[in-house]
Amino acid sequence: MTKQNKWLWAVALLTYGFLYLPLVIVVVYSFNDSRLNAEWVGFTFKWYRILFNNEQMLLAARNSLLIGVITSVFATIFGTLAGMAMYKYKLRLLPVLVLTPIAIPEILMGVSLLMFFVMLNMTLGLFSVALAHIAFCIGFVAIVVRSRLQGMDEALVEAARDLGATPLQAFYLITMPLIMPGIIAGALMAFTLSIDDFVITFFTAGAGASTLPLQIYSMIRIAVTPEVNAISTLLMLLTLALILIAGKLAPGALRAK
Repeated sequence: MTKQNKWLWAVALLTYGFLYLPLVIVVVYSFNDSRLNAEWVGFTFKWYRILFNNEQMLLAARNSLLIGVITSVFATIFGTLAGMAMYKYKLRLLPVLVLTPIAIPEILMGVSLLMFFVMLNMTLGLFSVALAHIAFCIGFVAIVVRSRLQGMDEALVEAARDLGATPLQAFYLITMPLIMPGIIAGALMAFTLSIDDFVITFFTAGAGASTLPLQIYSMIRIAVTPEVNAISTLLMLLTLALILIAGKLAPGALRAK
């Protein structure tokens, strides 16, 4: 191994350590038998038992799951249509309209949606959070679907048309099955982004709505307890599982074409 390769390995290890070591610490200390995270006392599952008996946390988890499912359904529908439109119609303005919500800072997105809901005189709550998440996630689904469409052989659709299939039949029999992995990957990505989001949710939730990120934030303002570590570990595992599934279904979805 050359000296240059040694430096590259050292920098890579430091970078990955900086990224993942805090996550490892969160997971390890979720099993710490002490309410204070100052030192390791012993191994226990106590904080997970306390977590599953916490009604506020369970309510926040239910709200997050509900919003995540609603977001993934509607964002997938609209994002699929947007991705197909970007692939079929080479309009310069269309990608800007679809992808701008994911390019601008989240805090700007949250403030603008808050002002929009206030202008509509809409009561902030779970409904406004779901609308905000749908608007934010459509662009991500559109990217995945468009990427899948770009890897599809158009000759298959043309052959189906030559054999007498209508445009609708060609879509359902040829195009839809071919892009279905991308659609599912986009739905999983939308669910993951929705359940993890804090900034946009913070601005659009209102006083009566609570989600997991908001509940965790309210708990860590006092101190980071092992209970917070436990819910963070479970949320991390769920997010990683969904990302791995999405990656298996559409491995090249987010690569530039």
